[in-house]
Amino acid sequence: MSELIGSILIGIGVAFDLLGTIGLVRLPDVYNRLQAATKCVTLGTCLILVGAGVAGGGSMAARSIICAVFILITSPVGAHALARGSHLGGVKLWEKSLVDKYEEDAQQIKRGLQQGEGNSAAARGESS
Repeated sequence: MSELIGSILIGIGVAFDLLGTIGLVRLPDVYNRLQAATKCVTLGTCLILVGAGVAGGGSMAARSIICAVFILITSPVGAHALARGSHLGGVKLWEKSLVDKYEEDAQQIKRGLQQGEGNSAAARGESS
């Protein structure tokens, strides 16, 4: 019975992973692609791991749960870091995007970096 439940979970996980990879190919910009990868692939991979743990039992279940928790924590954080870095690096949104929440934050960070360079030059006795 546990093998059947594990196989069903693995099948659902593969379906989510497939939808996530289709989103990576079909969506127009890096930000939408990151959303597809983060949401679908994270859930799909966790379901595959839980399914393998249910089917394998014992120590396999413990290792699978630990890996799933690790993916649940690191995947969204990594996607956020990639999106923020892309935005700060100047990667443009899709032309039909309606909202750009990072723009104000990016301008503040760039101003802070420029002021920091001026302050460090002044501390060394250089004129900017």
